[in-house]
Amino acid sequence: MRRYSPHTPLVRLLSARTIVGLDARRHICTRCLIIARADERWRNAARASTAGHRPSSGFATQPAFRPSRSRQFATVAAAAVEDAEVSDNYGPIQEYERRVREGRLREDQHQRGIIQSLQNLHNDLVHYRARPVVHPSLESLKPTKSFFSWFGQKSGNRVIQEIPGDLPRGLYLYGDVGSGKTMLMDLFYETLPSSVKSKTRIHFHNFMQDVHKRLHQMKMAHGNDIDAVPFVAADIAEQANVLCFDEFQCTDVADAMILRRLLESLMSHGVLLVTTSNRHPDELYKNGIQRESFIPAIHLLKSRLHVINLDSPTDYRKIPRPPSGVYHTPLDSHAASHIEKWLRFLGDPDTPEPHSETQKVWGRDIYVPRVSGRCAWFTFQELIGRATGAADYLELMRCYDAFIISDVPGMTFRERDLARRFITFIDAVYESRARLVLTTAVPLTELFISPQELRESLKRDGKPVDDEDESVSHAMQHMLEDMNSNIDQLKSSSLFSGDEERFAFARALSRLSEMSSKEWVERGMGLEKSGGKQERDSWAKARSRQMEDSM
Repeated sequence: MRRYSPHTPLVRLLSARTIVGLDARRHICTRCLIIARADERWRNAARASTAGHRPSSGFATQPAFRPSRSRQFATVAAAAVEDAEVSDNYGPIQEYERRVREGRLREDQHQRGIIQSLQNLHNDLVHYRARPVVHPSLESLKPTKSFFSWFGQKSGNRVIQEIPGDLPRGLYLYGDVGSGKTMLMDLFYETLPSSVKSKTRIHFHNFMQDVHKRLHQMKMAHGNDIDAVPFVAADIAEQANVLCFDEFQCTDVADAMILRRLLESLMSHGVLLVTTSNRHPDELYKNGIQRESFIPAIHLLKSRLHVINLDSPTDYRKIPRPPSGVYHTPLDSHAASHIEKWLRFLGDPDTPEPHSETQKVWGRDIYVPRVSGRCAWFTFQELIGRATGAADYLELMRCYDAFIISDVPGMTFRERDLARRFITFIDAVYESRARLVLTTAVPLTELFISPQELRESLKRDGKPVDDEDESVSHAMQHMLEDMNSNIDQLKSSSLFSGDEERFAFARALSRLSEMSSKEWVERGMGLEKSGGKQERDSWAKARSRQMEDSM
């Protein structure tokens, strides 16, 4: 792989319109490139002359990375994403449809669903404005000790700031060789809106090599005890509002030790991450040395990026399985498409448009507002916000084998009644072996205990908590992202009135985790690899007998 240096010659960013006018990016010849650049400079000069001012050079003052040969025309930059000619309404979907019309790509519904996720992120970026980068002082990078030092060495207070609440959730695209990762990244990167002032695309291995070089230079200049990660991250953030990684992987213990803080530091400066990989985040650095130190990085990737599977399994009805997991956070512009895809997969493929139904329990009516096949869709308020109980949920389990619950809020101690009712519903879904799809306002680990409640619980349990200490803040964040740690915390928390309540809340998290597994979701769906329609019919009979026995 070609090595690079931060002292690379200046590279000018090609506009998306210029690239669209040429053949595939990897096949741009030198002569075409020179002609295209000259033509674009001429047009810029003409426009500037008409407007009465000098044309902008469009060059980066100091490019952050030098890309590999296959990336060098689409990476780096400064950007003045000077693509005023390309409307912000022109995104990955429009570019995909153009290539299909030209015969360069074949129409594929599974792939289109994934590209829609790219389009949703494109739309979010149109309205997103990255905050100015603030470099930490060298004094703040000197180490201090704290109660949570067992999470690793921590630097001074608030070196890594909170991740901005308006930062769109990034994308983690994974799949086997040949699943279209490069093409998808091309569609996203080449159609980024003009609101993105700088962007970089780079192979992840090259990126980490450059990071380690920068860290080494910082330690040589300021001593080995300095925590250089936040400072280096700030430098990188100045070069890229959007950072795209090709082939994200972790095979080196040195990478594993710093990756969590590096990615979190980048996000704290408002950098949006999009990456491709051959592996699901849970499979990264598997069996690596000190892998437990890498687990927080996995939790960060899963909580801050939408994880999407590019491989395309289909069931006997030829309906593609949605590429994302069954749980979606937060309630953003992606939430509606998440529900639409899962309703189509779990519902009736012949009549996917939902309709309402009414079920009866002990002489009472249960109104089901949206039904497709054997899949029922409620908002949280429609199901849990009403006076429903275990008998209602059991009747629903007899009528349906899949449930979509949208707009699930975080439930603090003030909403304990709602939380208990929701847990009763989760238990009914789990024990009937049904499927559950959720869109939630907060991550699952924060459904029943908020960061503030965790902080108060630690204080009541006699553990020192400094509200201004960054190490405490991040240690608590790690607890909330780690499902197992969160379950342990719930079991020992003083927030609950008794052992039975503690156990119920912890059990709900554990069951939600199990029901999100691939095995749980695909069981009985009749996927071709599992036996097709015969497997589906067999499972339906077994579940029906089980429900009769339970009643």
